[in-house]
Formats: sequence, C-alpha cells, structure tokens
Amino acid sequence: MRSLSGVKKVGHAGTLDPLASGVLLVCVGRRVTRQVPRLQALEKEYEGTILLGIQTDTDDLEGKVIQEKTVPPLTREDVQRVLGEFTGEIEQVPPVFSALVVKGRKSYNLARRGKEVHSQARKVSVKSIEVTSFAPPRIGLRVVCGKGTYIRALARDLGERLGTCGVLQELVRTRIGPYYLKDALTLKGLQSLAKEDRLPDAFVTS
Repeated sequence: MRSLSGVKKVGHAGTLDPLASGVLLVCVGRRVTRQVPRLQALEKEYEGTILLGIQTDTDDLEGKVIQEKTVPPLTREDVQRVLGEFTGEIEQVPPVFSALVVKGRKSYNLARRGKEVHSQARKVSVKSIEVTSFAPPRIGLRVVCGKGTYIRALARDLGERLGTCGVLQELVRTRIGPYYLKDALTLKGLQSLAKEDRLPDAFVTS
C-alpha cells in the first residue's frame, strides 16, 4: 500500500489469519491512521466453517493435527443450545499461535520455536452466533463479536463442549462496523485506482 499510494504512513485496523479472508480496514496518511484504535474497537462479523473430530496446534487447518476424536451423534438443536453458552461476555483462552504478546514476545514466535506458551483466559464479547449450515462433522456459523475474539478458539471450545474436538476450516470476515465485504476493494481494484490517482484516504479491502 505504501508503494501504491506513495505515502509512508499506512496502517490497518486488525489482521486476518493466513487461512482467513474478508474485510480489512486500511488507512493511508497520518491523519487517518490516528483513527486505527477506534476502528479496531468496532464490532466484527464472521462467517466460517468448523470441522469437528480434529484438533490442531493452531486451532485451524493450517496447523499440525495433534488429536482426532469420534464425533457423537448431534442435532442442529444440540449445537444451537450449546452455542448459547458462548454468547455474551465470556472467558476465552487465545490460541497459542496468535499475535498476543507473552513475556515480551509474540505468542506465535514462541510457539514456532517449540517453547511452551501458557495463554491466559480473557474476557471477550460475543453478541450472537447463528448456525448457517449443519452437515456434521462440518458446522457453518455466523458470529458477531467484539475486539479480541478468536473464532479459532471458539471452534476449539465448541468442539470440546460437544464431546469431541474441533478446528476452524474456513473463515471470512464479512463486516467491521459499518464496513461490509460487498463494498470492499480488491488489491486489483486498488491498483487501478492508484494508476488513476484516485486512491481514497481510508477504504475497505478484501
């Protein structure tokens, strides 16, 4: 983005995991990048798929499989009932492979070096969780949540609560506050705007 805009001061309001895609807020210029903390605090919406019966060290399919379990017979109602336990203000242990700082270092850097990482549970806010598809061992969910919520951790904890284990198979961030995926610009679109010298100061990318 620095190359496209010719502006050194560029910031984003929240990264996405390698497996994920979707909305990313990008700010260009000193005046707009000052808004990053406010933008990071906005409500987020995700659509994803959880795969039951597998546990990995990253809590998604990017990681190494460390456990496999049988998936018990489940109904959509069973899942929806358990999801009620994960809404509101909840305690959540972040994935070991995360950007959180532990003892002065990024957690994922410690994990990649084989160091034991003890992530502390913290409070996060989950406004709503909806089952969008149900075909065990895969369950599709739509999640509306606050800052700091890990959908990977939700997949892990939901799997455990359902009597098995689980990982995040795929994830799309569909909204950050009032900024929707349908309005987002792709990298190719941004490149076209840059050629025409029409890059906005703040925009949504996907």
